Amino acid sequence: MNIKKSVLALGLCALGTAAWSQPGDYPSKPIRLVIGFAPGGAADYVARAMSEAFGKALGQPVVVDNKPGNGSSIAAELVAKAPADGYTLLIASPSSISVNPALNPKLSYTARDLAPVTKMTTSPLVLAVNPATGIRSVADLIAAAKKDPGKLNYSTSGNGSAPHLGAALFSQVTGAEMTHIPYRGGSLAIQSVMAGDTQLTFGTSPSVLPMASGGRLLALAVSTRERSPLVPNLPGMKEAGLPDYNLEFWYGMFVPAGTPPAIVQKIYNATVTAMQQPSVKASLARDGTEVSISSSPEQFNSFLAEDGKFWVKLVKSANVKVE
Repeated sequence: MNIKKSVLALGLCALGTAAWSQPGDYPSKPIRLVIGFAPGGAADYVARAMSEAFGKALGQPVVVDNKPGNGSSIAAELVAKAPADGYTLLIASPSSISVNPALNPKLSYTARDLAPVTKMTTSPLVLAVNPATGIRSVADLIAAAKKDPGKLNYSTSGNGSAPHLGAALFSQVTGAEMTHIPYRGGSLAIQSVMAGDTQLTFGTSPSVLPMASGGRLLALAVSTRERSPLVPNLPGMKEAGLPDYNLEFWYGMFVPAGTPPAIVQKIYNATVTAMQQPSVKASLARDGTEVSISSSPEQFNSFLAEDGKFWVKLVKSANVKVE
């Protein structure tokens, strides 16, 4: 009888544990929001702009955790290998999801190891130079690069990042040869241009625009074909003389593959709630970033299937390599 009671007690304990771990109990502890770039860059800016509202929507604190390096692959791998319980999330750009796997098939994760939740933002890159270069337009930049091939150095937030591909596409379209200098984050890349260690960057709006408004950088154009309503004072590439150039990038929310659908839906709902807060929208818009939410996790997944084709094609056609 005692043995039967012990077995019954163990069974009830197991049931209780299982019940506690069900999606209905989520979340019951703080959430870790992982970013693949150093503080001060665009991804970090997006995360910190929405994390408080996101935590309130979930009912738990949200801790932003910067894990820069390897073109954001370190952060993506960390989340891909984390327990699929909704407590370790990733804010990622195309570099983590499409570009890095295309550049490096030896990565220990693939896009299939990360489940999409929703797109969060979209924005153009901003082409900017150190004012001391004397370059005052896109035409000036092309002329300078062609006069001394490889002499101009451009900084980016890492191999395979959107700024890296923005510059690679520029070289492909114009035939201008420049030298890539990757850094571990957008803020470091911007600092290198301001210091004169590099001469230009295709930086993210939140990284470039504050420095441009202060005169420490000179912004030449946005990376979209037409002017962006987010940055109305800068020409688009068509107006700047490159009608065949067009590039914008996004950030989105991801979880480890296998996360229960009910938890994914809770994260989606909380992300939508946070991103739709007027204060969050206004904060992001001030630095050229637009809130752009998917209609569902399934719709975001469909978007990624098509969007990935663009980035992989660019990686191959521009002959982008891991350096």
